[in-house]
Amino acid sequence: MLIAHIALPVPLYQIFDYQLTKPAQVGMRVKVPFGKRDVIGIIVSIDEKTEFDIKFLKTITTVIDTEPVFTPSIWRLLNWAASYYHYPIGEVLFHSIPVLLRQGRKAIKEDIKRWQLTQLGKNIDLKSLSRTPKQKLLLSSFRNDTPSENEVSSTIYQELQKKNLIEQVNCQSDNIQWQTNFSINTNSIQLNKEQTYAIETINKKNHQFEVFLLEGVTGSGKTEVYLNILSNILTTGKQALVLVPEIGLTPQTIGRFKKRFNAPIDILHSGLTDKQRLTVWLRSKHGENSIVVGTRSSLFTPFKDLGMIIIDEEHDSSYKQQEGWRYHARDLAIIRAKFNNIPIVLGSATPSLETLNNAQNHKYHLLQLTKRAGNAMLAKQSILDLRGLVLTAGLSQPLIEQIKKHLSNNNQVMLFLNRRGFSPLLICHDCGWIAECPRCDKPYTLHQKQHKLICHYCDTPRTVPKQCPKCGSTHLMPIGFGTEQLEQQLEILFPNIKISRIDRDTVSKKGALDNYLQSIQQGGAHILVGTQILAKGHHFPDVTLVGIVDVDGALFSSDFRATERFAQIYTQVSGRAGRETKVGQVILQTYHPDHPLLNILLTQSYEKFAKLTLQERQHTQLPPFSYQTLIRAADRNNHYAPTFLQHVHDWLKEHSNNTLWQLGPMPASQPKKAGYHRWQLLLQHTSRQQLQKILDQLLIVIEKWSETSKVRWSIDVDPIDN
Repeated sequence: MLIAHIALPVPLYQIFDYQLTKPAQVGMRVKVPFGKRDVIGIIVSIDEKTEFDIKFLKTITTVIDTEPVFTPSIWRLLNWAASYYHYPIGEVLFHSIPVLLRQGRKAIKEDIKRWQLTQLGKNIDLKSLSRTPKQKLLLSSFRNDTPSENEVSSTIYQELQKKNLIEQVNCQSDNIQWQTNFSINTNSIQLNKEQTYAIETINKKNHQFEVFLLEGVTGSGKTEVYLNILSNILTTGKQALVLVPEIGLTPQTIGRFKKRFNAPIDILHSGLTDKQRLTVWLRSKHGENSIVVGTRSSLFTPFKDLGMIIIDEEHDSSYKQQEGWRYHARDLAIIRAKFNNIPIVLGSATPSLETLNNAQNHKYHLLQLTKRAGNAMLAKQSILDLRGLVLTAGLSQPLIEQIKKHLSNNNQVMLFLNRRGFSPLLICHDCGWIAECPRCDKPYTLHQKQHKLICHYCDTPRTVPKQCPKCGSTHLMPIGFGTEQLEQQLEILFPNIKISRIDRDTVSKKGALDNYLQSIQQGGAHILVGTQILAKGHHFPDVTLVGIVDVDGALFSSDFRATERFAQIYTQVSGRAGRETKVGQVILQTYHPDHPLLNILLTQSYEKFAKLTLQERQHTQLPPFSYQTLIRAADRNNHYAPTFLQHVHDWLKEHSNNTLWQLGPMPASQPKKAGYHRWQLLLQHTSRQQLQKILDQLLIVIEKWSETSKVRWSIDVDPIDN
């Protein structure tokens, strides 16, 4: 009797044994009885062993697949990741496949339904459809082989079908061999010596594992390097994976890639439908696309013949999953490249300190682009001291004058403010009451256009009250400012200038960001207002002034990574100015003009900042010179979570031979969220291997404690938010 050990999509660290009576392999999906229902599971191993009495084991109901869903390299990667991040294997495996496969959809390409002319449709006189011009036009397009289902209402198709003029038929989906027609469109861009050296160095290693760090100042032509090294990979018939941090960067990247390569290129991001994601997944697995460009979870896309991975903006925090399985896509991508024995390129103008440290230790091959592409010069940077100045929605008069000057030359201005909404606080002028989210104990943000208060921690909305619930006053005042208020003020100051606000509120609708970007690319006087969505990788040739409206909050934080994040966002934002032939200017408004971090960034460089900060980290034994894990716990009564973490702390103190440093238990940086009180325990060790062994032992005992079931708890290996 064969026993199948099956992983289920449940938050448990165990796997489940079932009798296997049908042919199956490891990595296949099966349907099994679990409790009172049938669920889908994945076979992780098959043998004749079980800890249980065989007569009590249930039998697999259905074997869904005819072959494993996972390629061997992905299977190896996911098992490694479940072990490293100490997360249930069932949750890890199911996270990595498209939603429709989790629901039991067959992992095969379905026949495509296509419309075609009937015999009557081929012969009928088009004049007979004169009274139905849309039907006549569609039938005519069929005869000319130019039908477009996206542009014509399905009702028109159905009307022609009723008249027996067209019919639907099943066609087998093509197995496209793009390599036979692959070609590269010629490129007129002249490469500089640094770009040429980077391309040649990477191309020499195109058949083996190596990590390259492509560190290039903003506007130095990193994308052009990507295109050249991809040309080399695609010419050999292999595929490539390109990860980008934001959905907003995929259309821009795809556009440049499609212009260069005559080959199918797919995108993968959360904006796609489940069916679209499965289609790309299958196309990639069968080798029908040349490049997949996607966000974090695209890392788990199977490829028939993967030849290279590129991580653009490798420093970006959005590569770290912050809920559930807290993996880091950049780090796992490096492991995947190692398992596949292929090169991986990490690109950034502001590399993370972990990546820079690896480059300094020669684990990664550092390639630098120190000059801007073409004739572009680095922007002139200056600090604007706000002390004593009157502000209007965050804008000082000197900054307003500079905006006028740049707009009068028909140039564009970007204003960066990493705070969306109208105002971060609504307060009663008479009694001091503050509108707070009861689930998070944090102030609501006022969104005036929606006439709503929205909690930016749990996304809970509520209508704006007409009067104070505490004293009855109608004198409710917004305090502080966000991008919405800044946009409103700019409309008053510059009534004849086009203004585009780009933040999570304005680009949530499909295609909204594309429309904004197209409008900006048309040139002419234009003000762009936005959060960090604007700062990431966009190329705006007509932006000559970047105004950083408010950053002071980022200069003072308890998180040791806050300065690194500030330096990265400042460098990225300032890099949007003066990217082609126009001279750029960056103005940073602050109440702390003498802050040492600001002066290093303005008078020296991100590279100098990184070097000094790495030295500080080494002296204080903070990552990357030590390794951290954050154990989180949450409950509704604020009792079980701290008790549970104290139990963890005491056990670790007894069993770690005094090699482990612990901080906590203590309230999380956001102590309450969505009704749950949150606590944390930070672990730090100088040895990654020793920390992993301690966590392995801890997991075994945690499962046995009675209080474990009373809290929501999680393990975050290599956390980036403490």
